[in-house]
Amino acid sequence: MIKSIGVDTGGTFTDIVMRINDNLFTHKVLSTPQNPAYAVIQGVSEILRMHNTDAERLEIVHGSTVATNALLERKGARIALVTTKGFEDILEIGRQSRPSLYDFFVERPAPLVPTDRRFGISERTLHTGEIQTEIKPTDLDVLASELAALQLDAVAICFLFAYVNPRNEQIVAEHLTRLGIPISCSHEVLPEYREYARFSTTVANAFIRPTLERHLSTLTDSEQFLESFRLMLSNGGCVSAKIFQRSLQAENLLYRGESAGIRTVLSGPAGGVLGAYQIAKAAGYDQIITFDMGGTSTDVSLCNNGVSLTTESTISGLPIKVPLIDIHTVGAGGGSIATVDTGGALRVGPESAGAAPGPICYGNNGEDITVTDANLFLGRIAATQFLGGAMSLDTDKTRTHIEKFAAQLGIPPLQAADGILKVANAAMERAIKVISVERGFDTRDFTLVSFGGAGGLHAAFMAENLDIGTVLIPPNGGLLSAYGMLFADVVKDYSQTVLLKFETSSEVLLETLDIGFDELLTRAENEMKAEGFTPEQLKIDRSLDVRYEGQSYELNIPYSIETGTSTQEIQVFVQKFHATHDQRFGYARTDAPVEVVNLRLTAIGETDKPSIQPLPLVDTDPSEAFTVQNRVIFEGEALLTDFYRREALRPGNQIDGPAIVTEFSATTVIPPNFYAVVDAYQNLILTKK
Repeated sequence: MIKSIGVDTGGTFTDIVMRINDNLFTHKVLSTPQNPAYAVIQGVSEILRMHNTDAERLEIVHGSTVATNALLERKGARIALVTTKGFEDILEIGRQSRPSLYDFFVERPAPLVPTDRRFGISERTLHTGEIQTEIKPTDLDVLASELAALQLDAVAICFLFAYVNPRNEQIVAEHLTRLGIPISCSHEVLPEYREYARFSTTVANAFIRPTLERHLSTLTDSEQFLESFRLMLSNGGCVSAKIFQRSLQAENLLYRGESAGIRTVLSGPAGGVLGAYQIAKAAGYDQIITFDMGGTSTDVSLCNNGVSLTTESTISGLPIKVPLIDIHTVGAGGGSIATVDTGGALRVGPESAGAAPGPICYGNNGEDITVTDANLFLGRIAATQFLGGAMSLDTDKTRTHIEKFAAQLGIPPLQAADGILKVANAAMERAIKVISVERGFDTRDFTLVSFGGAGGLHAAFMAENLDIGTVLIPPNGGLLSAYGMLFADVVKDYSQTVLLKFETSSEVLLETLDIGFDELLTRAENEMKAEGFTPEQLKIDRSLDVRYEGQSYELNIPYSIETGTSTQEIQVFVQKFHATHDQRFGYARTDAPVEVVNLRLTAIGETDKPSIQPLPLVDTDPSEAFTVQNRVIFEGEALLTDFYRREALRPGNQIDGPAIVTEFSATTVIPPNFYAVVDAYQNLILTKK
């Protein structure tokens, strides 16, 4: 019997999808913000009990937005930064790029470490790896006493050129172990050059690490599931939670950087992208934009004939430079709080009501109006059918608070509620443009795949504003991230900086690259052995980070050239880089020298995955799924709207808007100018009339 479970812990709900052979079962429980692991254990235990099965030979793949939400809401650990003296303000200074160059009122996100918790120590390692200035023992003692007085949760250590020679970082880390708190070193988290990205990533790792360690300890201490858990990573793969935790806590790391908690920062959203692409591909859509709107944040990703990966990302203004699925995240979700700023303007997010107390309509003593409350007020959520009728929403309390909020804005309540949704939509539209239009892609060529608990409420409006012709909403869309984790292979990434010009003779160039890749492959085979895979079972992908000489950014290009390859084939690789650069940035400098910056190797251990099979189409009449007709507000007008139960819809059914489709984990709005068809895979396909 094949038995596996995908678990996605979000800010509001924890989603569970269980696979037994070819059958899928779903469950959803409220998250437990004080320790998200409690909801994971509760949810897994409940779904096993509900379907009379046990944990024997069970595989659990677990991802979460815990780290993402901590960064978005700035609710992580109290940390300090120790760095080379004179470079304490690197986090504040940033780099030359300015995302809002002509905005006079732009506010840069505050560093995760304030000035009074950034410490410089006299040390210097040169770019060659030579230690020019040794660290004095007296300086270490002073530093330790200063840090001890701050009541810290964690410390980040980031020295110049530590990726070449980490000795000084190791000395400081060893001395600070007396503090009894987690220590993140840049040579372990991100052993690559460029100090700002390395510092930012290491500090972010320290910021989320105590929460992650507490989470993992609770999971691995659960005797029932001790050997079952795999941890979802941001690169779309997974690793053994037990091995990950052991390396996280080891004094001498077995896996250089592999234990960095920052690698899990987009693990929940990564599962959603995997699931969305698999479902869309089965339905015949290879070019998609995924739109995952949950309770706290919205995650978008562009998949152009495959899941897109990147080694550079920005989360809430923080550069994060680890291998991950190319996902752009904004603080806009169903639980995002609406406020009025000092100028009287309406703002939505990034603060979220989370699971406790949650939106006002949940009846858990929430007092802040959220996007979910606005949708309920406009009639777009069926108050008595939330979570399949298991939870009833408080419409009276929601109405009272929105009326007070509207009075504060000086506008009618309906306009205030509609304004909340439009402000949230605008933030999410900007996020989609970042990963599409700003990278040379035309949104008209793509299908919007919407999921997450709140995605279906906003998808059609987003598509219309972005001129996207088709929206695909899969079944159980509110649990798609958990479902996608069932497709996760065991994946590990490795990198090495080489800084090598293509002008070098072909023989020397290829020999240097081969030596570098062989070293990475040896590490990969040794570490994947602990995961239960032999070298023969591994799929190995190689790539190079390539740039024009003098550039400060690179493009990742797949690499498959072998030793003895002709000069012509090397030129084909270079031409591929030129073409990729032209597509991404609108130009190519074919006469400029080309340089390899980093080698990258990915080792993949393939796992058993669910099958996606089509069903026969029936007639177009959806009346068997009809439940009720209510008035719903669209653009200030109350329109009679049909409500349908998603579970009763059949392949081939057609629905004319305006309509609302409810299901256990989500709600889908079909506006008046849209219609929907249920395809052979039970996806809702929305198209503008």
